[in-house]
Amino acid sequence: MSADDTTMKTLDPDATPFARFDAMSEEERHQAAVSDPDARPLTPEDMSRMRRVPQVRTMRRALGLTQEEFAARFHVPIGTLRDWEQGRKEPDATAKAYLKVIAKNPDVVQEALKRTA
Repeated sequence: MSADDTTMKTLDPDATPFARFDAMSEEERHQAAVSDPDARPLTPEDMSRMRRVPQVRTMRRALGLTQEEFAARFHVPIGTLRDWEQGRKEPDATAKAYLKVIAKNPDVVQEALKRTA
């Protein structure tokens, strides 16, 4: 992100809502949060529809690999890896399973891929 893409605004410290928030009780804060139509709490039904997506970027960084290195080592197209990391696409069921195996034992996966190459 460059400075050209960023809007800077200096806030007046006296104009912030913190004093009003600090004066509220915990119950009042809870009621304010629950009544906010833009931030409604998730219901159990909402939660049941959510899916856990493998954190590919976190896993790659934990392995100390660049995108290019991860893609080459584990035979994943670089464009696919970038799409996953940037949230443009979600790994399908097979890819999720493969990513779980990589996360558990990357050395074994790499060795298996070397043997079949």
